[in-house]
Amino acid sequence: MAAYNPMELMICVAARELEDGKTVVVGTGAPCAAAMLAQKMHAPNLIVVFEAGGVGPLLPTMPISVGDSRTFYKGIMASSMNEIMEMCQRGLVDYTFLGAGQIDAYGNINSTMIGKDYSRPKVRFPGSGGANDLASLCWRTIVMTPQDNRRFVAKLDFLTTPGYLSGKGAREEAGLPPGTGPYRVITDLAVIGYAEDSCRMQLLSLHEGVERETVQERTGFELEWAEPVGVTAAPTKEELRILREEVDPYRYVIGR
Repeated sequence: MAAYNPMELMICVAARELEDGKTVVVGTGAPCAAAMLAQKMHAPNLIVVFEAGGVGPLLPTMPISVGDSRTFYKGIMASSMNEIMEMCQRGLVDYTFLGAGQIDAYGNINSTMIGKDYSRPKVRFPGSGGANDLASLCWRTIVMTPQDNRRFVAKLDFLTTPGYLSGKGAREEAGLPPGTGPYRVITDLAVIGYAEDSCRMQLLSLHEGVERETVQERTGFELEWAEPVGVTAAPTKEELRILREEVDPYRYVIGR
């Protein structure tokens, strides 16, 4: 079995979620690496979209920002942030990737602050950027993040980005498009989905060598569990070769 680190594992698992012919809005870093790997492995017609306006580029190397000139290289369209958000609003974007300072059982995300006083937080995060719009309007939201009970919390300190809000039907009641919402959370321990009846996080598969108790200990709320719980397929030699040699040869992301 090939050796790999947690970041490589998360990127390979995330790449497998992206189907050929779909559209995905990505930022830089691990989400971009996952999209590039998917294109090179099994989804050559995956349309990668960047918030600053690049649509469908053939990325020559890893961009360093969403406005990097490489995000427009041989693309379908060089547009603007307004047009990208309009694409999402019109239902034309299948997937988006997000990170999370905090995330709760319903997939709601805090990327604003830690603490009880907004004016004097313990930690100030960058804020939403386009995350609120993307999670509100794209069909499926995938989160990639390490798993620990400081990040996976029962109650957010601040709601930046909506998941399923308070449960089934709450997104629609708030005016968000029906059928949209959280889809997967990919961590260094497991692959997590959402139960259809409750819209709470439901663990789908454990990564090789990870115990159920470890995942629950690193989660600040009670997880639901699929029946049966699967085992995540390890990265293949070919996935790792392409990731290391073609996607991120300078180890900007996988070297973290």
